[in-house]
Amino acid sequence: MRMANVHSRFIKTLGVLAVLFPALTAAQSPSTGPDQAYPTKPVRLIVPFPPGGSNDIVGRIIGNELTGKLVQQVVIDNRGGAGGMIGSEIAASSQPDGYTLLIISVAYAYNPSIFKSKLKFDPAKAFTPVSLLGTGPNALTINPKLPVKSVKELIAMAKAKPGALNYASAGIGSFQHLGTEMFRLMAGINIVNVPFKGGGPAMADVVAGNTQISIGSLIQAMPFIKNGRLKVLAIGSAKRTAAMPEIPTIAEAGVPGYEASNWWGIVAPAGTPAAIVKRLHAELAAILGSQDIRKRFESQGAETVSMTSAEFGKFIRAETVKWARVVQEAGIRAE
Repeated sequence: MRMANVHSRFIKTLGVLAVLFPALTAAQSPSTGPDQAYPTKPVRLIVPFPPGGSNDIVGRIIGNELTGKLVQQVVIDNRGGAGGMIGSEIAASSQPDGYTLLIISVAYAYNPSIFKSKLKFDPAKAFTPVSLLGTGPNALTINPKLPVKSVKELIAMAKAKPGALNYASAGIGSFQHLGTEMFRLMAGINIVNVPFKGGGPAMADVVAGNTQISIGSLIQAMPFIKNGRLKVLAIGSAKRTAAMPEIPTIAEAGVPGYEASNWWGIVAPAGTPAAIVKRLHAELAAILGSQDIRKRFESQGAETVSMTSAEFGKFIRAETVKWARVVQEAGIRAE
């Protein structure tokens, strides 16, 4: 009889544990669903340009920080070509599970106007905005051997020798291309575009002296300016940068009204679960709010900017409209 009672109590105890165990497990681990558990493996961040460009620089800074926040490796995957469209197409066709992200820049806003007949996805529908990361002006730089000391002297040389000066760009439709074409049109000069497959190779060609001019992202040019391998004549923002307050703006230096700045952000394939987008945005906001990251951006002549995902979406749409006008006025078309 006693053994029967013990057996009965043992069975009842097992029953209670069976009920309590799932609840205890859930309380101890908040990752009860696939979205909450994210990420459980490395995350790929596609940079749609070769190494060395501003997208790559920003992508690696943010990717390194995001690795720590997610406790999973964020792997940089450079997929350059076609003004950023090849990498963007790869990202657009990826599974919307949060394990493939894309860093975009101002190129994403004007590429639809340039490559509209060649696009394999709809930029307005293919991605979910996650977060804007920062903005930064372009910089008018030259090879130090070019015998000019100011924007006005550069313009005078270009007018005296039409077509003799070359500028390097990251390809047709790149930020360097559009920013320099805007400068060329506003200054009334004839300089020739030499396109490369990314900002890094373009910058290297100016450093080598094969081409003479580059108007690209300051954050990309800064290391070469600091070591004297490039000479900066002016920057393209509306006001001077704290990183180099002695350098005038292009508008101040001889081309009134000129202004061109780059920006960088992260998007995910359309259909990515809202919980994952929310998690990514929260982690990125924390990164951008870090004093160390702000100082790193500022030292390169850029600044961090935080927006909600919805605000970033509106920003992209506004930039697309703005740069469509520039593309049309400059008559730029994909080759």
